[in-house]
Amino acid sequence: MTFRSHMQTALAEARAAAARGEVPVGAVVVSASGAVIAQAGNRTRETNDPTAHAEILAIREACRVAGAERLPDHDLYVTLEPCPMCAAAISFARIRRLYYGAADPKSGGVAQGPRVFSHPQAHHCPEVYDGIGAEEAARLLKAFFEARR
Repeated sequence: MTFRSHMQTALAEARAAAARGEVPVGAVVVSASGAVIAQAGNRTRETNDPTAHAEILAIREACRVAGAERLPDHDLYVTLEPCPMCAAAISFARIRRLYYGAADPKSGGVAQGPRVFSHPQAHHCPEVYDGIGAEEAARLLKAFFEARR
């Protein structure tokens, strides 16, 4: 099977989140066949829910579509390095591969901070690929926060 990135779809979700006044992060879950089965952008402000990160919303929808609590043959694309909460959810969901864009030195939980997947208590460690679409993802985040300062 030929690799096909779905980061552009995640970036579109991030742009839509920014348009709603949310931190511009988007996520996409892809099945083993390569089909997008769930996509989401942040909705924490809209829903008054601190757990409504793009990754969590996309994983919830993917599990609903798959009819399962785990997604071992699925991949997740997200525009920003997942935070510790989202990294733990990725581990619990048994996501096969994680592709992310921009690094998050302040709140990341994969390559920064607690490095959730490296922890001995991690239930599962996906294959991790970083830097995909990083420049555009970083530009979206920078523009969003500059507009609010």
